[in-house]
Amino acid sequence: MTTPPSNGILLLSLSGGIGRHKGLKIPRQYWHAGSIPASSTIYIMKRLLVIDALNLMFRNYIVNPSLSTNGQPIGGLKGFLQSLQKLIRETKPDQVVICWDGEGGSQRRKSQNKGYKEGRKPIRLNRDIRNLTENEEISNKIWQQTRLVEYLNELPIVQLMLPAVEADDIISVVVQHPSFAGWQKVIVSSDKDFFQLCDGETIVFRPIQKQIINQTGLVEQHGIHPKNFALARAIAGDKSDNLPGVGGVGLPTISKRFPFLAEDVSYDIDTLMKYSKEHAGKVKAYTNVLEKRAVVEENYRLMQLYIPSVSVQGRQKINYALGNFKPEFAKTNVKAMMIEDGFGVVNFVDMYAWMNKIVADSRI
Repeated sequence: MTTPPSNGILLLSLSGGIGRHKGLKIPRQYWHAGSIPASSTIYIMKRLLVIDALNLMFRNYIVNPSLSTNGQPIGGLKGFLQSLQKLIRETKPDQVVICWDGEGGSQRRKSQNKGYKEGRKPIRLNRDIRNLTENEEISNKIWQQTRLVEYLNELPIVQLMLPAVEADDIISVVVQHPSFAGWQKVIVSSDKDFFQLCDGETIVFRPIQKQIINQTGLVEQHGIHPKNFALARAIAGDKSDNLPGVGGVGLPTISKRFPFLAEDVSYDIDTLMKYSKEHAGKVKAYTNVLEKRAVVEENYRLMQLYIPSVSVQGRQKINYALGNFKPEFAKTNVKAMMIEDGFGVVNFVDMYAWMNKIVADSRI
């Protein structure tokens, strides 16, 4: 397979292909995210699967107890590939893009807020049997992640990683990329930050929670439109990223006290504060929001993905990756790697078949 250029980005191939996606487990109402009325002729959109790589890898690393034939933990590596096969089986994508956090990916946001993502608890394995020391576990985790990248390099998919850029921002660039206009984009991540990217073509699949989120469902569930979800979360805060919000004002309160956020209109902080000022004195939540304007503003700068934090040069690299690489599938190499890494008896028939289809469709 062609070696990526030394330009600070991991990038690989593209796929094409149009066809009816049979056997889908994604409910029909989410296929086109409400983009066509029920009376219209049903057409099949191309589908893009966009995976938050570390989110899926660490989920498997934590819960998958798989050991190699040599007794080394390989749950993150093997589990990711098994999850990828399941996702491909259920979504039948025309193309797959896997996005990684670059080295120092949180650097920009940490420069704005030193507490950003501080205090996160170390990853704890969801099992009692531990056959490695703490240092060995760290080395093994790094090896699994590095090795996973090598496996994915042999598949007809795109991998993207930019130095000092978080996967969240890369995913935002990808789903808004003009080359995927008219495609259905399925973001795979348990991270609520991606809710704000839901639109007529983009949905979020949360594998841990087994939830599918689209813009209609988000408004129905939370009373907040995706266009305003980053603003709402800026008020509520995000404990997982160590971003305190406005005390006593969570998403249910925001939906109740700021009903206009359910509208298909992008509201700004000035409008929010004006509304709070007009209603201050009636309900304490409005006063709290007014007093914490600086917190809301800072949180919003850190949380919003509508305008991703990717430089012009970074966007150019992503454009190059998406526009210039052709799909290749080195099945023999993948099987040899699995034997070398002691996978034991595995079944990746469905993934192999769909990888072959992606390559074949790209040549039509």
